[in-house]
Amino acid sequence: MRVRDIMSKNVAYCLPETSLSDVARMMVDNDCGEIPVLNAAGIPIGVITDRDITCRTVAEGRNPLLMEAGDCMTTPCVTVSPETSLGDCCQTLESHQIRRVPVVDETGACCGMVSQADIARHARKNETAEVLQKVSEPGQPVSQVYGH
Repeated sequence: MRVRDIMSKNVAYCLPETSLSDVARMMVDNDCGEIPVLNAAGIPIGVITDRDITCRTVAEGRNPLLMEAGDCMTTPCVTVSPETSLGDCCQTLESHQIRRVPVVDETGACCGMVSQADIARHARKNETAEVLQKVSEPGQPVSQVYGH
């Protein structure tokens, strides 16, 4: 099985200059916790998660209503291709301890997204359990992850 077989194809995205309030509204409207941040050519330059908004703005006492996606997005952007095997995709999620990954086509443009939920619906139970376990392992404290 390949990423193309399980990825979500209609992905909400934003630009670095998109306001955080608009990003949060996209997350609510699309029932998701991560939005890819694309450049003008449609190439992912980062992602912004609900956790990014919380940890990089609210927790630091910054006003999210005055900020844009580029102010608190996660970079660099980890991606996979539609031809990536499901096993390799799982390995990417595990090694980077991420729950979702943008899918890019041969030009580097965003063409989809794969989440843990997509894997849970399509992968073998042992693969799903391994991804969940590895992604959920305790990592570095937030202060080290975000360079503070």
